[in-house]
Amino acid sequence: MADQDIRAQLRFFPVSAQKVRLVIDLVRGKDAVEALEMLRFVTKRSAGPVRKLLASAVANAEENFGISRDDLYVAKIYADEAPTRKWRRFGARGRFKPLLRRSSHVTVILRERAA
Repeated sequence: MADQDIRAQLRFFPVSAQKVRLVIDLVRGKDAVEALEMLRFVTKRSAGPVRKLLASAVANAEENFGISRDDLYVAKIYADEAPTRKWRRFGARGRFKPLLRRSSHVTVILRERAA
């Protein structure tokens, strides 16, 4: 099973990719169980959904491939920019102030540790 990757994606997450990267940099390369415990105590807004995504990837590995969660580690995790919603806000003197509501796509890839 060493040649197959276990993937999970979180798409159109309404937090900017820059803010999500602060959280995912904490868990890159760690064991899956250790990463789940670490994310439980991070106080950033994106930590909860990223933890849920990681738990989903671990469940995929257990159910679909029969791999123990203790053998998994976070091989890759990255956040890409998703579409930005552009809103209007009108400022003083009739000027236009754009509001950018950024979102992101988060992908996690788990691998089995070589015994």
